[in-house]
Amino acid sequence: MDKLDSMRLFSRVVELRSFTKAAQDLGLKRSTVTDAIKQLEERLKIRLLQRTTRHVSATLDGEAYYQRCLRILADVEEAEMAFAGAKPKGLLRIDVHGTLARHFILPGMPEFLRQYPDIELFMSEGDRLVDLVREGIDCVVRVGELKDSDMVARLLGRLEEITCASPEYLARYGVPATLNDLDGHRMVGFRSTATGNVLPLVFNIEGKPQQLMLPTTISVSGAESMKEAARRGMGIIQVPRYGVADDLAQGRLLPVLSQFPPGSMPVSLLYPRNRQLSPRVRVFIDWLVGEFAQRNQ
Repeated sequence: MDKLDSMRLFSRVVELRSFTKAAQDLGLKRSTVTDAIKQLEERLKIRLLQRTTRHVSATLDGEAYYQRCLRILADVEEAEMAFAGAKPKGLLRIDVHGTLARHFILPGMPEFLRQYPDIELFMSEGDRLVDLVREGIDCVVRVGELKDSDMVARLLGRLEEITCASPEYLARYGVPATLNDLDGHRMVGFRSTATGNVLPLVFNIEGKPQQLMLPTTISVSGAESMKEAARRGMGIIQVPRYGVADDLAQGRLLPVLSQFPPGSMPVSLLYPRNRQLSPRVRVFIDWLVGEFAQRNQ
């Protein structure tokens, strides 16, 4: 095993905190991984990994060596492509909410893959907190205000939100003209996967947001289920406008309290601060920024 292969192997052991998982990830035998790390430590004459019965972690020297490995591997990949005139290639792993992917990513993806035919995309869907390093994910796209983290965040734009309900619901409960008219109304609760709490409705009054909780018949943790519950008359919802554009056009949902808009939600792309971006990740980020600007008009 040459030095670059040893660096790649060592990096995956650090990221996955496991010899077994690194071996599975790279398609190698576990014994091959342990022997390679042992030979690497002997060659460098330092202890790179701290082994316990439960997991593997980098020593201080190991963490410093890991950071250098990331930079070297990214530089080698970029240099080889530059001199060979090759385009970025390899597996690109992203995590994004499914509705967002279907509107902002998938429509233009065929053209992106035609431009970069040697990139293989794996897209997982969700809004859970992910460990990008351990799970081998290159970047994630998230909606909402971000908490402090060690991730680099790039703002893609903002999504205008709308308050709406079905004609059936409004016929039963009445069309509210003011916030006071919401007395007796119900909402479809959206339960945060981060906190487990149902999120309140938000209305901007003279530029100041006001939160309001309504009784719920049903609460969900998925955007598609929330919209379907609203279509079936189960309550008022607040969602990004792009996600219900067809429902509004077809009259399945109707806007309410438009004079008190919920505001907008930021959309951000996040990637690890301590990982030098590979060429395939950089071209994807640049492409996604353009796609979002084009499709969020």
